[in-house]
Amino acid sequence: MFDHSLSGRERVFVAAAWVFSGLVIVFLVLPIVAIIPLSFTSDSLLSYPMPDWSLRWYRELMDSPAWTRALKNSLIVAVGSTCLATVLGTLAAIGLNRRSCPWPILITAFLTTPMIVPVIITAISSYFFYSRLGLTNSFAGMILAHTILGAPFVVITVTATLKGFDQNQIKAASSLGARPIYAFRTVTLPQILPGVVSGAVFAFVTSFDEVIVALFVAGSQQITLPRQMFSGVRDNLDPTIAAVATLMVLVTFGALGIAGLAVARRRRKFKP
Repeated sequence: MFDHSLSGRERVFVAAAWVFSGLVIVFLVLPIVAIIPLSFTSDSLLSYPMPDWSLRWYRELMDSPAWTRALKNSLIVAVGSTCLATVLGTLAAIGLNRRSCPWPILITAFLTTPMIVPVIITAISSYFFYSRLGLTNSFAGMILAHTILGAPFVVITVTATLKGFDQNQIKAASSLGARPIYAFRTVTLPQILPGVVSGAVFAFVTSFDEVIVALFVAGSQQITLPRQMFSGVRDNLDPTIAAVATLMVLVTFGALGIAGLAVARRRRKFKP
């Protein structure tokens, strides 16, 4: 934890930084952890102390057509937007990494704008733009809108991975007769796969947890899980919300865990 070459004052600063970081993490994570036990309460209210443990609200969740339909819609939109964002973001990152690309910094700033602009602005813009194209109240509109939010994560992670990629390998593959697509699939993609996987996971989580765009673009048949939760909190607050929140937390951490394992395995494979 401590470098032996540090002085006493520097060690105090390092210890204080560790303590402060730990407190920040606890402050951010504690509300998430606090909601998980409430999903197992036997009471109909979200309150501590809990009278007893029960799976009642998970059964309510599985037996509810509204919740199951919302979960299905969330998975459809998240998977579709993740695939599209991963392809577009990877291609954009590769194009930006080429020496022939003009103004790469300016283009990168433009592509990552959805990460900086408030989501409400993206939602309103998507609504007015897609309404002219007839894409509101449709899965296509939802997938495209979520792709806008997820693609910047792919661009950033793949661009960071490409910084350590030797472009001479592509030239060597081309000199041996490999076509561009084959060279990308066999030379480039295996080495940038950690960045692609990480970007895809962030795009999936962004789409799966997004509610503001769904409020503007989705119709009654495209209600996603976060939008159903929003309606539940507003109309009828019960521990089913806690059960759904717990499942979303598990899905998010599961996706991050899978991405971490994939990245670690890929790095060990290509470690010199």
